[in-house]
Amino acid sequence: MPQSYDTTEAPLSEFSTKRALAKVKEMTTKPHYVGSQNHEVVAQYLVKELQNLGLQTSLQEGFTMTEKGTLVKSKNVLARIKGTSNTKALLLLSHYDSAPHSYSHGASDDASGVATIIESVRAFLHTKTKHKNDIIILFSDAEELGLNGAALFVTQHQWAKEVGLVLNFEARGSGGPSYMLMETNEGNAKMVDGFSDGKLRYPVSNSLMYSIYKMLPNDTDLTVFRESGKIQGFNFAFIDDHFDYHTSQDKYEHLDPKTLAHQGTYLFPLLQHFSNSDLSNLNSDKDKVYFSIPFSFVSYPFEWILPMLIIAFGLFLIFIFIGLGKQILRLEEIIRGFVPLLGSLIVSGGITFLGWRILLAIYPQYNDILHGFTYNGHDYIYGFVCLTLAICFLFYGKTAKKYLEMNQMIAPLFIWLLLNIGIFLKLQGAGFLIIPVISSTFMLGYYVVTQKTNSLLNLILALPTLIILAPFIQMFPIGLGLKILVGSSVLTVLSFVLLLPIFGSFTQKKLWATLFFLLAIGLFIKAHQSSGYTYGKAKPNSLVYVLNADSNKANWATYDTNLDEWTKGYLGENPKDAKSLNTNKLYSKYGSEFTFMNDAPLKNIANPTIEFLKDSVIGTKRYLKIKLSPNRKVNRYDIFSNTKINNLKANRVKSIDLKSKISGKISNKILSYYVVDNLPLELEFSISNSDKLNMNFVESSFDLMTNPSFSMAKRRDWMIPTPFVLTDAIIVKGKVKASPILEDNPKPLPKRVYRNIAVDSLKQSATE
Repeated sequence: MPQSYDTTEAPLSEFSTKRALAKVKEMTTKPHYVGSQNHEVVAQYLVKELQNLGLQTSLQEGFTMTEKGTLVKSKNVLARIKGTSNTKALLLLSHYDSAPHSYSHGASDDASGVATIIESVRAFLHTKTKHKNDIIILFSDAEELGLNGAALFVTQHQWAKEVGLVLNFEARGSGGPSYMLMETNEGNAKMVDGFSDGKLRYPVSNSLMYSIYKMLPNDTDLTVFRESGKIQGFNFAFIDDHFDYHTSQDKYEHLDPKTLAHQGTYLFPLLQHFSNSDLSNLNSDKDKVYFSIPFSFVSYPFEWILPMLIIAFGLFLIFIFIGLGKQILRLEEIIRGFVPLLGSLIVSGGITFLGWRILLAIYPQYNDILHGFTYNGHDYIYGFVCLTLAICFLFYGKTAKKYLEMNQMIAPLFIWLLLNIGIFLKLQGAGFLIIPVISSTFMLGYYVVTQKTNSLLNLILALPTLIILAPFIQMFPIGLGLKILVGSSVLTVLSFVLLLPIFGSFTQKKLWATLFFLLAIGLFIKAHQSSGYTYGKAKPNSLVYVLNADSNKANWATYDTNLDEWTKGYLGENPKDAKSLNTNKLYSKYGSEFTFMNDAPLKNIANPTIEFLKDSVIGTKRYLKIKLSPNRKVNRYDIFSNTKINNLKANRVKSIDLKSKISGKISNKILSYYVVDNLPLELEFSISNSDKLNMNFVESSFDLMTNPSFSMAKRRDWMIPTPFVLTDAIIVKGKVKASPILEDNPKPLPKRVYRNIAVDSLKQSATE
């Protein structure tokens, strides 16, 4: 990635990180989640910025509901640049809403993407570059809630059918290189060729990353385009410093400018390339393996994987045959070579696996970081890698026999070839991992042919292992969490043994083992010194006020397992178990539940008004239309039902099947409605006439810290709200039942208090 960025004004014809940073700063002075006052401020700012570029803008507003039950009214910001002979349009995509609940300012996620697009388009227009294809700019809304803004565009906007390719800019951290993650419906060959033709300066990607990405519970707006619109595209996202993701620390000052510069190195050249490419058909029945090396991008067809595997096996067997024939390889030494290999794998993997769990016991505060990557996470990666290298040098420390490492080399090559057979059968996107194996096989081959080694040749042949394999050692725990440190340890061993002709020739292996062991100790000491919390590396904590509208009782509750002085101020030193509050479980990314609760003072919090606008029976079905109207400023409704619901419509819309993995289905939850402008929630559905309606609501406002009914102590500067859960909220929960009708001259209530059950409703139901 770029190691510097422009700190002065760059030419207007070029992408300027400084100008892009200024836009990030302007957008992120306050949180701007859907439903917040600043959300509309940011939307209007984007309209103005596009208009300043001379573009005609438009807004797209409307309700969408995903199949997971996320309902929201989104507001997309759009603009279009006409081309000379449009084949298909190129769409530039980023979302402008920030994550709710945790007061995220959304600097990295995703003001960085929005700013990258604005600055790149500005430079593109300034150069007056001729282009064939139309360029559509879409700043989508409600991505953080359920990809709703993208769904609104794909399913309801006429421009969606004209899009041929999407470039989406995202973030899941606040620093590090930006990775390209491709989203394809079929084969990727044409997409890989198009990316390669862009002649990027700093490409960072490989085909294994997308194979892993597809297995994870993460989606982006681009997923909606691929699944619902059959439109392919490229994601560009950075994932380092993951601990800032969706937290109040996602601020302008924490965004790494070099990372933003890296995003710019992708978009500006690709904008020039794809705006003049044929985007009418990027589908392919062929797939390619691809990977990046410094300043370049390599790809080849899947059809090459098997021949490369056969060649590797053939060379391996030929070199063993020659070596045994010349008696410079000995069968007993080859067999003994499995001992240090398996010993290194088992010991280092076991120590890392148990070591991380011991560290979690010593530092229970690490469990507060739901992301799974602690503030000192890099120190632990480097520490366990150094410890693994020390173990490898100890196991391969025997130096009595000359060129013993060449006999020991057979075992790891054999294991790597077996791994690549599995890759060929199950994970062809990782087919490029055969290249380091072939390189190391040539190290062995040179020795068995010449009966000597060449240090310079070995160094050259070591480059594929260092360039292709080594980056994964750090990337895996950054992307998947420190729980995967054992994977880094195993991969360190497997990389080390591919370089045995180099490391095995070291004469002072015990000294190297000692040095790496001491370095590991130093890194663990460094990690210990930064294991506490400070401003910018703060402790997440959570607190909500829960009022039961049916029992008229209130509780404080938290998701935390390690209470601190702030949460204890409300929950006390000996809080009660909060299991009873998890009956209707609220969604959280990591399955968090309320852990502790305590009694809270009863506050005069207005309950919603619930009206049964329709309640009619036709045949075996009972048709209902229920309206929940807030009587205070609210942000979210969660509706739960223990009765089977059929043909649900919410605010007059049906669900869209997005196949999203973002929010797993909670057994009895039917929807989560994120409220904009305090608009009420209307539910239309049917149930069996033999069933009794058993439905509950949870009404939440995100104003616990500012509500005048409460006198809340401020968090210390080393504390932040917990991300991924509903926190700092005032919650009212209860049964969905009709509110009493209040009149100036009250009359005796009829047997049913439901409203507006009339003949016209029956006729309407019959028609439906």
